[in-house]
Amino acid sequence: MGRYIVKRLLYMIAVFILLTFLLFSLYQLMPGNRAYTDAKAEVQQLKNQLTPEEREAKFQELYLKYQRQYGTDTDDVLVLYLRWWGIMPFYNGKCSGIFQGNFGFSYDYNLPVVDMIWPFMRNSMIVGAISEFFVLIITIPLGIVCATKKGSRFDRGTQLVSLIGFSTPSFIIYIIFIVFFCSILHWFPVSGMKTPGTNYTGWKAVWDTISHVALPVICLVFSSLAGVTRIARASMIDALSLDCVRTARAKGLSEKVVVYSHAWRNALIPMVAIIVGGFFGIVGGAMIMETFFGFKGLGLLFLNATKNSDYDLVMFLQVIYTFLGLFSNLVIDLCYGLVDPRVRISK
Repeated sequence: MGRYIVKRLLYMIAVFILLTFLLFSLYQLMPGNRAYTDAKAEVQQLKNQLTPEEREAKFQELYLKYQRQYGTDTDDVLVLYLRWWGIMPFYNGKCSGIFQGNFGFSYDYNLPVVDMIWPFMRNSMIVGAISEFFVLIITIPLGIVCATKKGSRFDRGTQLVSLIGFSTPSFIIYIIFIVFFCSILHWFPVSGMKTPGTNYTGWKAVWDTISHVALPVICLVFSSLAGVTRIARASMIDALSLDCVRTARAKGLSEKVVVYSHAWRNALIPMVAIIVGGFFGIVGGAMIMETFFGFKGLGLLFLNATKNSDYDLVMFLQVIYTFLGLFSNLVIDLCYGLVDPRVRISK
């Protein structure tokens, strides 16, 4: 297994470098130039003191200065990429990149990206972890019951509801829930993470946060139930038809032992990717949900950064997403070997 993990880590590093280089190259093609913006702003402050010719000369001087400061005084994408990592020095001979702890600066928030991203990540992780927990404790037992009672009224009713939920876009579900729970019943606030104008402390602050988080969690859980339930049911039906399950029943084992000790472990294999991937996905946030509810998570942060051309922040978020995607695939493969001993991951 150790050799396999080392091979996968080397593979992850190679893919990570390739993907980040492609993303970095793509963002270099987009409009937006920090050096140009800063030089233009500084010249605008001096426009009443300079003639047009002097303004142009001053702008060119400041533009070159900021290009050298930000390391963008070249059009070579490879050089820019290596400077972004902190491997190749800037004009002054110093390296200032990721390896030196410089992950970029967010002009929209006027902060280094590494200093302002944690509150958004924390919010996404809290809501994502709670919703993922409820999705699993609801869908897995529901899928097992539907599989063991295949063809019953309960199974057909569950399949009808799951089909409707699976076919309905998530933003439609959000709109329906907002209208029903917020506008009609007035159970939950419409958006935000706390009541505007309040400064609660203690349990009042906790309850105020829960009341704002509850509806986004309900929406995420409801929009995920249909798909995960259908997969759990299909996996369990396949597992119940295996020879080992028939042998267990022929040996006289109780149905409970057959289902939960024999069939469920085999049904768990296709579910590993969903379970593990879901827990890694909580960090990335839910862009549509966060947009609808004004929830300050990574999804909304990424959307706003893209709209505002905050490319340092966008690139940093892309690095996080790329790393999580590659690492989750490694964990999923290792979990396959733990769940099913027949899977040999050492070769």
